[in-house]
Amino acid sequence: MQNLCKVKIEGFKSIAKTELSLNNLNIVIGANGSGKSNLIGVFRLLERVFSHNLQLFVASQPDRLLHHGRKVTPALIIDFVFEQNESYGFTLKAEQDRLFFEEERVKYNNNLWGRGYEGVIAVGHKESHFREFVFKSVNNPLSIHIFPKLENSKLYHFHDTSDSSPAKRTAHLSDNRFFRSDAGNLPAYLYWLKQKHPINYRHIVEHVRLVAPFFDDFILEPLRLDEEKIKLEWQQKGSDAYFDAYSLSDGTLRFICLATLLLQPTPPFLILLDEPELGLHPFAIRILAEMLEVASKDVQVLLATQSVTLLNHFSPKDVIIAENDGLKTQFRRLPENELSHWLGEFSLGELWEKNVLGGRP
Repeated sequence: MQNLCKVKIEGFKSIAKTELSLNNLNIVIGANGSGKSNLIGVFRLLERVFSHNLQLFVASQPDRLLHHGRKVTPALIIDFVFEQNESYGFTLKAEQDRLFFEEERVKYNNNLWGRGYEGVIAVGHKESHFREFVFKSVNNPLSIHIFPKLENSKLYHFHDTSDSSPAKRTAHLSDNRFFRSDAGNLPAYLYWLKQKHPINYRHIVEHVRLVAPFFDDFILEPLRLDEEKIKLEWQQKGSDAYFDAYSLSDGTLRFICLATLLLQPTPPFLILLDEPELGLHPFAIRILAEMLEVASKDVQVLLATQSVTLLNHFSPKDVIIAENDGLKTQFRRLPENELSHWLGEFSLGELWEKNVLGGRP
């Protein structure tokens, strides 16, 4: 697997300038307002760029994306660097009430497909030209090495557990090509897993049982009055009463979404999560940490957290500290060697609480 090994950011929200190396598992910690979510927001911007929705995303307010506004930062620069120093990046410049591409650039190396390339692919445009550049020539290595990986970087957000939550709604039975970022196709995706990937499905059920001992199994069948639709129903141990998603606690529903995401057979290239521990019991957080560790063996994970309990389950090499001095956000990796004398006596979470790590909780 060719990983995303570095992201370079300049002029985005609270981030004045940073060059951050990424591992398979990346846990970002820091105080409220430190800029943790802005790092993840870089990938939200990338998603809008690739979907040709940049102008809609900017929504006539470019200053909210630029570091201290356009008077201080007239342009933002982002580059995504892969192993073998292949990369994709862009510079977005403010003009009136919008951002436009001052340039969009790529780099790939010599390989089996012929010569490498490094340079600008387009200038002065409103929406990305990357897709067109990638697929205009046959066997372009960008179509294998970079584009599908960046396009398959997904931000997941399961915080909404209200009555109108996407995870609680009836889904179309065929909506199962991928697990949606808001869990809007949760019952349809679980039904597909049960039919086509029973081992993964059983793993999900077993993990849910660990954190919700009353849970027996999902009931996943097309609706009898509309066989193209499906809703999330489940059985409670020792009961024949009817239960659906509205009968689940907020924490249990969020955990089901997280287990489905992390234990699926076809996860995205890069999983992005912002405070996934929200509403979870400490034991559920422990199981979440184990699932994250396992998932990171096959995909990259980047998450922001404020949970001391979650941090306790990781090692210093996984952790990124976000700190804001009132003017800008800075990111740094933990100095693992310097912490060795502390870790024999304290957990990472305890060191964070004591402000030994910085990024005060």
